[in-house]
Amino acid sequence: MRNVYLVTLFVCVLVVSVLGFRGTTFTLPPMDVFPEWAFPGMKHQPKLRPQGDSAFFADGRADRLPPPHVVRSDLPLRDDEHLYMGKLPDGSFAPEIPSKIKVDVKFIERGRDRYQIYCLPCHGAAGDGNGMTKRYGMGATPTYHDTRLRTMPDGELFNTISVGKNTMLPYADKLIPEDRWAVIAYVRALQRAQQGTAADVNDAASKKSLGIQ
Repeated sequence: MRNVYLVTLFVCVLVVSVLGFRGTTFTLPPMDVFPEWAFPGMKHQPKLRPQGDSAFFADGRADRLPPPHVVRSDLPLRDDEHLYMGKLPDGSFAPEIPSKIKVDVKFIERGRDRYQIYCLPCHGAAGDGNGMTKRYGMGATPTYHDTRLRTMPDGELFNTISVGKNTMLPYADKLIPEDRWAVIAYVRALQRAQQGTAADVNDAASKKSLGIQ
C-alpha cells in the first residue's frame, strides 16, 4: 500500500512539473501534449493580426469593414438614443415608438415575422407566456397581457429585447433596432387584441391604438 501512495505522489509531481500550474505565466510556449496528426489543421491555423498586412486583399490590409447590414451589438452609442437605445435625452425610457419610424400594416407584419422566429417559443403565439419552452419546465415566462407590461413604456420593452432580463438573453445581435421596434408594435397589437372591445372596431380607433400614422 505504501508503494501505491509513493507512485501516486510521484505521478502527481510529474504531471504538475510537466504541465505547470493553472494561471502561471510562462516564458516559453507550453508543452504540446497532442501531436499534429491527432488534430490536423486545427492546432496551428494561419491568422491575421490587427493592423497587419494581407496579400489576399487588393489594398493589402488585414482589417476589414463588416459587410452591409451586419448586425452588431458592441458598437458605440449612436446619436439617436430614442431609435437605438429606447431612451429620451434625459435618460428615461421613451413612451412610444420613434416618430421617424412609419408604423403601418407592413411594419407590424415584419414584427410578427420576427416575433414568430425569436419570441414565440417562449412567449407563445398569443403573447400569454405559454410557449413551447413552458412545456419543458420553463414556467417563468411572463404574459404580455399583464398590466405591468401593458403599461410599460415602449422604450423599456426595447431595452429588454436589446440587453435581456432575468432568464431572457439579449437579442441585439439578432435583431436590428428597426426590427426590435417592429416586434414591439406587434406585441402591442397582441395586447390590444386581448383587451379590445366591440366599440374599438372601426378604422380610426384601430389605427390610433396601433400607432399607425
